[in-house]
Amino acid sequence: MNTTDENVFRHTLPVQLRFNDIDGLGHLNNSVYFSFYDLGKLHYFESIRPDMREIKEIDLVVANVNANFLAPIFLHDDVVVQTRTAAIGNKSIKLFQQIMTNRRIVNATCETILVGFDFKTGTTKPISAEWRQAIEAYESRTFEKEK
Repeated sequence: MNTTDENVFRHTLPVQLRFNDIDGLGHLNNSVYFSFYDLGKLHYFESIRPDMREIKEIDLVVANVNANFLAPIFLHDDVVVQTRTAAIGNKSIKLFQQIMTNRRIVNATCETILVGFDFKTGTTKPISAEWRQAIEAYESRTFEKEK
């Protein structure tokens, strides 16, 4: 992996596998990966903005998810989800996540586009300065606005 600042994962979350996460083929069911990505996002946002008290304070909704399954995960693997911000646009944030195991390989990757959202009006809104500043401080880098 390239180790320039934009490719560094500063957030890693260990996740516990459960018996019912494993499918009939003996590996992690593909739908469970998305639960792991969601856990990673939640804990990432809590690390960035620990002042948020309610989930709707996140004021972002998922607009697009693209996932790649690269190698299977088995019941006794130790699993972590790593999360970083790849880009911040005017109304969107692009997250990149990867799931790794104790086998030291990237088992899966995910790119998620989150859109700023006003829950009162039900419409999109620009990414706030608070979000941008908090992400830049956490990631220790500046993001240029995407068009």
